[in-house]
Amino acid sequence: MPGRAFQLAAGSRARMNNLDRDSYRRFAFQAAILAWAALAVFWGFYCADFYLSRQPGAGPIALYFNFDPGSSSNALSTLVGVNAAVFGIVITVVSIIVQLSSERYTGVARMFLRDRLNIYVAAYYVIASATSVWLAAAGHSEFVPRITLLVMLSLTMGGLIITMPYFGYVFWFLAPQNLVRHIHEDAVRTANKGAHGQDQAECFGAQAEMLFALEELTDIANNSISGKDKIIASASADALKDFAIAYLDVKQHANGAWFSIGPAIRQNPDFVAMDAESLGDLEARRTWVEWKVMRQYLSIYNEALSSMRDVAYVIAIDTRYIGDAAARVNDTELIDLVFRFFNSYMRATLNARDVRTAYNVLNQYRKLGEAMLQQGRTKAAVDAVKHMKYYGLLSFETELTFVTETVAYDLSALAQLANELSSPAESEILREFLELDRAPFVREQEKALLGVRKAQVKLAAYYLSTGQEDRARSIAYDMREEPAERLQMIRRQLENVGSKDFWEIIDRGRNFEFMPDAQRACLPAFFSAVEEAARAA
Repeated sequence: MPGRAFQLAAGSRARMNNLDRDSYRRFAFQAAILAWAALAVFWGFYCADFYLSRQPGAGPIALYFNFDPGSSSNALSTLVGVNAAVFGIVITVVSIIVQLSSERYTGVARMFLRDRLNIYVAAYYVIASATSVWLAAAGHSEFVPRITLLVMLSLTMGGLIITMPYFGYVFWFLAPQNLVRHIHEDAVRTANKGAHGQDQAECFGAQAEMLFALEELTDIANNSISGKDKIIASASADALKDFAIAYLDVKQHANGAWFSIGPAIRQNPDFVAMDAESLGDLEARRTWVEWKVMRQYLSIYNEALSSMRDVAYVIAIDTRYIGDAAARVNDTELIDLVFRFFNSYMRATLNARDVRTAYNVLNQYRKLGEAMLQQGRTKAAVDAVKHMKYYGLLSFETELTFVTETVAYDLSALAQLANELSSPAESEILREFLELDRAPFVREQEKALLGVRKAQVKLAAYYLSTGQEDRARSIAYDMREEPAERLQMIRRQLENVGSKDFWEIIDRGRNFEFMPDAQRACLPAFFSAVEEAARAA
């Protein structure tokens, strides 16, 4: 059964289809309003002229349609010029708009020419212009082709009327958000076609198209970052996430040929440098599509890291969503891949010495670890803890002590959740957490060590507040060699934090050092246990 992620993806696709239908309805409605307005204006004044001039004989409608062969010949030739002129104006304006969009976003012309409404409108003008050419030669001194003339008058009026609604549609179609949506739709459609292809050639052709679509989204994101357009860059990142989640549904029913590494994949920049063994692993694990998506994320992340941090946060959030979706369908290979790319984000962030981005990425990393615990994936949760600990130690070595402190509080939260869920991973998570302040730490680096110890004290207070004295004593024993001055400082600082809200705006929404009253009340008992452990040693 599809999980909630696929229901969301299906809902997203439904909303996209509704947007297209709404745009078509809007186009048709605007054209209808203009047509009725034009007819009302003409016939209103024509009838007024008829009755005011007191014309004898038949009524105004009969008089109008009683075409005179002599005067109709000039009207027939005029229709040719009108249709050709309108068609020329439309082609010119649309070509300029599409060209300007193509300079910023690749693939615009291809998408534009594949859109049904654009094809229908172009076909309409071509047919109207070509038919009017034939009609121009149909004039005769004794015969007027009334039905054909009425049809051509209607076509010409229609061509004039739809000009403005069509320009509005073109601007709507070429809006960056809609381009991103169209590319995403094409990628999902292509993946579905390739996954259910009848032969290998069809699968390989779909692979090439899908790779191109994903790279288009990356180009739009990177160009938007360069242009400081956060909205479009974030929309592009979200589109990659939506594709990856929707693809999981396609993947479950794909044939074996789809997972083969075709020539387009081997020649792609994200795969060409990989050795044969790595490509073979992607093929065996059936993860080349997800690898491509993650590589696009890493490219966008590196681009955003120095110039638009908010987009880097979006990528971390979207990567977590993909990991959650993979867990729901038991795709362990994708879960491992998500963690590998989270680790790559952390490595790039620490290399850039960007503490704030590391703080936010770790928030998503912790949430992904929490999701693994809640779904009973103990191995994945323990792997997350080990990786976070590694980057905490690495941050300490590179003197990014706040990152180390952040890791400590995140590991504390994971250990507490594991305890609440009675997870088999709890003991290992706790052991990894207590090792965060050991070698290669240098005890003189008290600032980072203080934050780690505070996180451990918070966890111990939680244990005491829930009656788990043995676990609290294990932490007390671990802290038995701490200097009394440092312990007093930790206790004083934790007791003085009475509000969960930090005094600045933060994404996490809670002060690291805040503890509920029940846990804060356990601090004296814990520090007494530390003193007892120190005396026993």
